[in-house]
Amino acid sequence: MDDGMKQLQQGLTDLEIEAEHLLLARHQLVENDKVRNGNREALTALRKRARTTKTSVPSPFESMMKNIGGSGSRTLVTEVCSTCGNHDSNERTWMMFPGTDVFAKIPFHAAHTILETGFDKQRLQGLSLMRQNKAEQMSEDDERQESPPSDLEFSSNKARNYNATGSGSGQPEIQSPYSDQVLENVLENVLHFLTSRRDRNAASLVCKSWYRVEALTRSDLFIGNCYAVSPDRATTRFTRVRALHLKGKPRFADFNLMPRDWGAHFNPWVLSMAKAYPWLEKVYLKRMSVTDDDLAMLSESFTGFKELVLVCCDGFGTSGLAIFVSKCRQLRVLDLIESEVVDDETDWICCFPEGESHLESLIFDCVESPINFEALERLVARSPALKKLRLNRHVSIGQLYRLMIRAPQLTHLGTGSFSPSEVAGQGDQEPDYVTAFAACKSLVCLSGFREIVPDYLPAMYPVCANLTSLNFSYANITAEQLKPIIRNCHKLQVFWVLDSICDEGLQAVAVTCKELRELRVFPFDAREDSDGPVSEVGLQAISEGCRKLQSILYFCQRMTNAAVIAMSQNCPDLVVFRLCIMERHKADHVTGEAMDDGFGAIVKNCKKLTRLAVSGLLTDKAFDYIGRYGKLVRTLSVAFAGDSDMGLKYVLEGCPQLQKLEIRDSPFGDAALRSGLHHYYNMRFLWMSSCRLTRQGCQEIANAMPGLVVEVFRSSDEVFRCSDEEVMDDSVGTLYMYRSLEGPRKDAPKFVTIL
Repeated sequence: MDDGMKQLQQGLTDLEIEAEHLLLARHQLVENDKVRNGNREALTALRKRARTTKTSVPSPFESMMKNIGGSGSRTLVTEVCSTCGNHDSNERTWMMFPGTDVFAKIPFHAAHTILETGFDKQRLQGLSLMRQNKAEQMSEDDERQESPPSDLEFSSNKARNYNATGSGSGQPEIQSPYSDQVLENVLENVLHFLTSRRDRNAASLVCKSWYRVEALTRSDLFIGNCYAVSPDRATTRFTRVRALHLKGKPRFADFNLMPRDWGAHFNPWVLSMAKAYPWLEKVYLKRMSVTDDDLAMLSESFTGFKELVLVCCDGFGTSGLAIFVSKCRQLRVLDLIESEVVDDETDWICCFPEGESHLESLIFDCVESPINFEALERLVARSPALKKLRLNRHVSIGQLYRLMIRAPQLTHLGTGSFSPSEVAGQGDQEPDYVTAFAACKSLVCLSGFREIVPDYLPAMYPVCANLTSLNFSYANITAEQLKPIIRNCHKLQVFWVLDSICDEGLQAVAVTCKELRELRVFPFDAREDSDGPVSEVGLQAISEGCRKLQSILYFCQRMTNAAVIAMSQNCPDLVVFRLCIMERHKADHVTGEAMDDGFGAIVKNCKKLTRLAVSGLLTDKAFDYIGRYGKLVRTLSVAFAGDSDMGLKYVLEGCPQLQKLEIRDSPFGDAALRSGLHHYYNMRFLWMSSCRLTRQGCQEIANAMPGLVVEVFRSSDEVFRCSDEEVMDDSVGTLYMYRSLEGPRKDAPKFVTIL
């Protein structure tokens, strides 16, 4: 009887184990079917979205998803998802990533199903193994205790109810990995593919988990306004930053519309970063106030520092540069672009460490003080990786020759003065400049020409065929001097020039430069009453000859609607259109009409337009066009334009993507300002100077939007000219309004009032 009972018990146990295997297999089939169904629907959505959006270029995720497929036509899985809860197919559960179309449209639930498949399989395998062990243990216990069948049934029920999350009798629990942590690990690898800061910002808004992972994976931090967030807040959230891009004053500060000591100090940022980012490698600053002490701390706090770019910055001098370059032994990039550098009579060039240099880019064309050329020549000679070199006006063409012989590997060259030295002897033989240029076979970008002697221009002929960028914005040359150069520049994509080349020079550019993407024409004489040498003739020639143009800045004294309309029709890929008619309220000089139709055609026909600058005689009709068609415009600059408050109202209510709005000398008042209350939190800043604003109107905005910093002050000239009584006047000289997470700043000078 005992043997029979044991055999019966063993048989029942084997049968139960086999049944459990069958149940597990059935469960696995159901799960696999669900996964295939979800993956199929996700892939269908991916393909449909990826091929019907503006950009159908495959992303790195397409290679990950290409093997996901299935058959059948059943609906998307609607069971409970352990990660995101009950799935509702009617909910908006898509990952909205502009610019990454392939991965952007995976439903949350489908993504979670894909991620958790492997872990569910491991959990089921562990459950099966545990049940087998439990059955064997029961068999051994029965052999010892001769349990009756009822006890066996009870034991088998216990085994059936035991699962991975139960609390069995002394047995270790088998749990699936923590799904949130798994998802974060996967996201951390996926988010490395996102390089666009807008895509990263969108990812961080999905949920708290994405917010946390995105912060951990961001190595390049961009802050468009140094007062929008505090250094401590930024370093607390982003802990692995290696590169910082930081901007300070608004662009109108370049036109002396903002007092010099307004703010935008780099010091609090470098103090905070010194504690949080010991591995920081790159800093890019624009319109910031940087002191010599800041440069010293930058070099002392980050032993692996490699790149410093200062654009339109001030507050530092040659002594600060000397300290900085002497301590940054791994420095690769030092770019000083349009910055004001104080001459402390310090030889900073000779302070670079001895030995082979890691320099890849050295730009100092804005430095007005003389430099130690012998030290510079030695530095260039021991910098085999140097690709970019832009010299200041104190470097003569003879010295340029010596540097080019030392560094034929250069790809970007700023020529310095491009004139002979004053101390050169009369009988000295001229170097062979043509040979020096011909030896630089990698040269693609040429600039400088600060004090050009046109007789030396033929020296650059050998490199013209390779040039993709040419900057003559400091060279007062004529059309006749330009033509021999430009006729060989068939690859040119970026061209900056003075209006001294006249319409004739622009016509020569249009004939040759079919690949041109960016054109900037600056005024040699920026006075309002000057006789501008370029006009609608040059603009129309460019539009007809350079059909791939994407960006244009054009200073002139006269223009016509017909030429601007032709530009909109011939160059529909324009992203940036900045037309600066220097004479105020200047109408179409042929018809006498306002320039409304011209700018209206630009915003209507150029579907990719994101930046627009308007000028000349404009009525509210032009702003109506901008609000109606400028749906992608992010930056708008207005000068001496408009009829009434309705003009600004059209823009604020019609341009949903507007981020930066700059207005000067226009008839917009408090009513126009109030019309943008719904949009100001989405903008980076609003600047209005010499308009019709009152302090009371600005105060209303400040009261209605506490997350907005509203600053009012006088212009640079008015700060020193006005008395205290005049400052108390209700009119507002300048309004600068920006969003901030920190509230009013602590370093505002006395002439700034924060409402």
